[in-house]
Amino acid sequence: MEDKNESKTYSLENTNEKLNARLDSIHEKDQEAVQREKALKEKEKSKKQILLRLSPSLWNELASWAEDDFRSINGQIEYLLSESIRKRKDR
Repeated sequence: MEDKNESKTYSLENTNEKLNARLDSIHEKDQEAVQREKALKEKEKSKKQILLRLSPSLWNELASWAEDDFRSINGQIEYLLSESIRKRKDR
């Protein structure tokens, strides 16, 4: 009987150690995600803002294209400008 109790105790301790290790791993990954999110927010703050006036027809075309690409209009404009600069540098 004592042997079974020792085995159960060892099994519970082993399970508890594994669970604590998993919990530590989850906590560590959560902290990493928080740090990445903070870094991303800081990077977003550093972006420059511009005022851009567009004709309604160009706006509609951009909005349609952005929707097709699952982007915001701002994201689409930024993507198009980045691609244009990349292509220009590759010449």
